[in-house]
Amino acid sequence: MEIRSMTLTKIDMIKKIGEEMELDKKTAKETVDQLMEIIKSTLASGEDVMISGFGKFCVVQKNKRKGRNPATGDDMMLDARTRVNFKCSGRLRDRINGEDGQGLA
Repeated sequence: MEIRSMTLTKIDMIKKIGEEMELDKKTAKETVDQLMEIIKSTLASGEDVMISGFGKFCVVQKNKRKGRNPATGDDMMLDARTRVNFKCSGRLRDRINGEDGQGLA
């Protein structure tokens, strides 16, 4: 199976939402911007975001840990940080794998 590498950009989303919902570009842009802002502010507050049938964005705390500088090989301490993981839903995973007849193949 050949996997094609394509990127869906915010502009692409605005165009698709505008076409699918028959919205003008300004309204489609405001819709996408508002959705992104809700997701960003929710994650920034430390809450997870779950979108049914799509997946879950989880806020994860990473502790301070020992690492290595790849350029020099020197040991170093990496600071604690917060990151976001994404776990796709079973339905999305099945679709990606072509198990519902609509996959990437």
